[in-house]
Amino acid sequence: MRATLSLLLLALYVSGGLANSKLSEAIDTALRGIRTSLNKHRLLAIREKIHAMKNEIVAEITLSPEQQAVLEENMQSVTPIHKDHVNPEGDSINEINGRSEISELLYQGDIVLTDDQVEEVVEEVEGKSRGKRQAYRDRTYPNSLWSKGVTFSFGNASSKVQSVFKKGAMEWQRDTCINFYEGNAPERVEVIIEDGCWSYVGNLHKKQPLSLGRGCESIGTAAHEIGHALGLFHTHSRHDRDSFIQLNTQNIKPDWLDQFHKETPSTNENYGITYDYGSIMHYGASSATFNGKPSMVPFDTKYTETLGSPFVSFYELLMLNTHYGCLDKCKGQANRCKMGGFPHPRDCSRCICPSGYGGQYCDQRVIDVQ
Repeated sequence: MRATLSLLLLALYVSGGLANSKLSEAIDTALRGIRTSLNKHRLLAIREKIHAMKNEIVAEITLSPEQQAVLEENMQSVTPIHKDHVNPEGDSINEINGRSEISELLYQGDIVLTDDQVEEVVEEVEGKSRGKRQAYRDRTYPNSLWSKGVTFSFGNASSKVQSVFKKGAMEWQRDTCINFYEGNAPERVEVIIEDGCWSYVGNLHKKQPLSLGRGCESIGTAAHEIGHALGLFHTHSRHDRDSFIQLNTQNIKPDWLDQFHKETPSTNENYGITYDYGSIMHYGASSATFNGKPSMVPFDTKYTETLGSPFVSFYELLMLNTHYGCLDKCKGQANRCKMGGFPHPRDCSRCICPSGYGGQYCDQRVIDVQ
C-alpha cells in the first residue's frame, strides 16, 4: 500500500500537485543533488503528503488577534540580531540545507522520516493519534533505542568530518550512559558526505545514513544530527511550544509553514522536563525566514539569541538520560544532588548540574568572571 501511495503522490507531483509551485523548483534542484543513499521518489512522496496538509497546519499555527497583539508588543523589545557570517555555506543547519535546497525534501529541514513516523505525523494533524509520539518516545519505544550503544562507521566521510562526528558523539557520551563504538555491525550509523546535514530519528535496526555534507563540519552540527539518531526530534515541535514561543508566520517562507507542525498532548512525552530555549535541538530565532527577521519569538524575549545553541544543554542531558534509563544506574542517590541536578550515570558519587551551579552535589554557585 505504501508503494502505491508513493507512486500516486509522484503522479500528483507531475500532474500539478506541486509542479506548479515555487516549491517544485526547489524540489527539482534538490532531487538532482541527492545521491544514492536516499530514495528520491520516497522523499518526494513524503513531502507531498505533508504539504497536502498545509491548510490544516497553517490553521494550527495562525495566531488569534489577541496573540498577534502580544507578538507585536514583544517584537518591540527584540534586539535585531546581527551575526557575522563565518561559513560561506551557511552558519546554521537551516542555512546550509537551504542553500542546497535539500531542506525542501526533509521534515523540519533536516530529518528523514520512516514510513511509520510519516503516518504518525499525519495522524497528529488529523487528530487521530492514539499512541505516545514525540521526538523522545514514539510508539516503537523502546525498540527505537540504541540499547547496546551506538555503532558508527564512515562511508565517504573526510578526515575532518570523522573528527567532528567523534567529538559530537562525545558531547552525548560524556554525560550519559550511551557509548559510541566505531565498527561495522549490521545496526549502525554510517556517516557520509552528501548534500546537507541530516539524519533519521532513532535506531532503525539496520545501517542508516547520517550526512555531514559541505558546511556541516562543526561539532555542534554533528551533535545535533547525532541527537536525532539517538531519538530526539526538534524542541520547537513540542506540544507546549506555544506557551514559550510564538511563531511569527509573517516572516516565514510560505513553503515552510507546514514544517512548523507541533505535536499534541496525547502524543508528546517530555518526561515533565521544562521547555529548553538553549537546546541544541532547537532551531535559531530566524530559521526559515525570507527576510532575516525572527520566525520564533520567546515570550521572554531575552532568550531570543539563546535559540539555536551549538551546545548540548543540561535539560537535554536530563531528557536523554531519562529516555535511555540511565538514571536507573544511580537509584536512591538522586537526593544528594541539589538545585535540580541528577546523579552522573558514569559516576553516581557526583552530580550533573544545571547552569549556574557546580560542585560535587550542585551546591555551589558558579560565578562568571568577565
